[in-house]
Amino acid sequence: MKDVIYDEFQNKVDEVLIRHANLLDVLSKMGDACSKSNRAVIKSITNCGCVSLNVNKVELSDEMTYEALKEFKAEHLQGQPCPVCREKIEEELGRLEFYIAALCNSLDINLYDVLLKEYNKINTLGKFSLY
Repeated sequence: MKDVIYDEFQNKVDEVLIRHANLLDVLSKMGDACSKSNRAVIKSITNCGCVSLNVNKVELSDEMTYEALKEFKAEHLQGQPCPVCREKIEEELGRLEFYIAALCNSLDINLYDVLLKEYNKINTLGKFSLY
């Protein structure tokens, strides 16, 4: 069922994208959407304050286990986006997804296949796929 949703989304993007349909426009709009997504998250921290960061230099020992690394990863983030910030972040992420689908359409790549390949890679490699 999920592949149907991705395929329908990708087909709908292909149907509605008219003004910025060439590859260079898609790439520049995708970069813009990525920047706006980042900015929406940053504004939730700097303007609204619903989310805060406590970031310091990360000190990791060579003996640290994988389980300890998993627990360590999210300690810098406090709070949750308020409804207004969440809506803006979701809006910008949706626009980014739109242009990712448009890029896939331009290059004749199936978005669901891309997601499935990445899922299979991280599922197979597990902790060894550390991004």
